[in-house]
Amino acid sequence: MNVEGRVAVVVGGASGMARATAAAILARGGRVAILDLATSAGAEVARAFGNATTFHPCDVTDFAGTESALNDAVEAHGGLHIAVNTAGGGVAERTVKKDGPHALESFQQTIALNLVGTFNLNRLQAWHMSRNEADVEGERGVIIDTASIAGFEGQIGQVAYSASKAGIVGMMLTMARDLGSLGIRVAAIAPSLFATGLTAGIPPEREATLTAGSAFPRRMGRPDEYARLAIGIIENPMINGTTIRLDGGQRFAAR
Repeated sequence: MNVEGRVAVVVGGASGMARATAAAILARGGRVAILDLATSAGAEVARAFGNATTFHPCDVTDFAGTESALNDAVEAHGGLHIAVNTAGGGVAERTVKKDGPHALESFQQTIALNLVGTFNLNRLQAWHMSRNEADVEGERGVIIDTASIAGFEGQIGQVAYSASKAGIVGMMLTMARDLGSLGIRVAAIAPSLFATGLTAGIPPEREATLTAGSAFPRRMGRPDEYARLAIGIIENPMINGTTIRLDGGQRFAAR
């Protein structure tokens, strides 16, 4: 899909990989609706990006509120062609701890945020895209979700997070098959450790320890590297129904 003149919704777009992706879409002539928490820097980022960008407060665990925010974004821009979803988080908790079993509530909360929240976005985004006029190749939209290499080899204490991200991986082919007749593609990016949020300011020696298992480069990923892959997925019509690891050859050890 050609980015120029297209409308993108970038969830989590106030910071990190999603912000970098929003900037890359704008640089190619697209328009962007940033969806992020009301407490985020989303409004400031949208103002800094200029008139082609709007901000819509959104908590992806508020499913009705997410639908409303997405409707507002589509109304503001007159359509939806590209969706990039990065919102998520997790807990560090073993299946059995010294004081008892893994809390069921924290497991459910992680699944609700990462997996249910992502699917809720996907189903709503695909519905809006289904009403687009198809381009010359029959394409109506592209959805990009964010998994994690923890969905393939999670570490000790990541059982909830790994399960939620593995669920995103598991959705890709089936959802692509569901949406293929509508000309909507779906793919996921599975990053390793990226320099975003809390990890952006860790000391170099700690970064070296965390990325020692990488083949090359032996460092954390950078937000613009996620953005470059997202643009590649958007522009390459043969990428569909799959999850692409973005990890420098890193495989997480048990701890």
